[in-house]
Amino acid sequence: MQQRSRHRYYFAMMGSCLALFVLAWGVVRFFSVAAAITMCVVAMVIPPVAAVFANRRDPEDDWWQDPRWDDPNWDRPGHDRDRPDREPRDPEGP
Repeated sequence: MQQRSRHRYYFAMMGSCLALFVLAWGVVRFFSVAAAITMCVVAMVIPPVAAVFANRRDPEDDWWQDPRWDDPNWDRPGHDRDRPDREPRDPEGP
């Protein structure tokens, strides 16, 4: 699942959480206080689930397998996989 889809699901889950709170104490409490409390308990569980779901890793993501995190000298020449191993050129040299 791509990041964009995860964000959509996250905002949908958080929107439903907010809707549950508003409906529970704006409408449902006039008919049944127990149902309103149950709705709030369900709404209370949604934010942590949404956060875990939104921060889930994709199988295509490889940021946690980046070798630069294991190498303390990754910023020195020869340790960065995105740049070739070259020393900086001397501008006044031949």
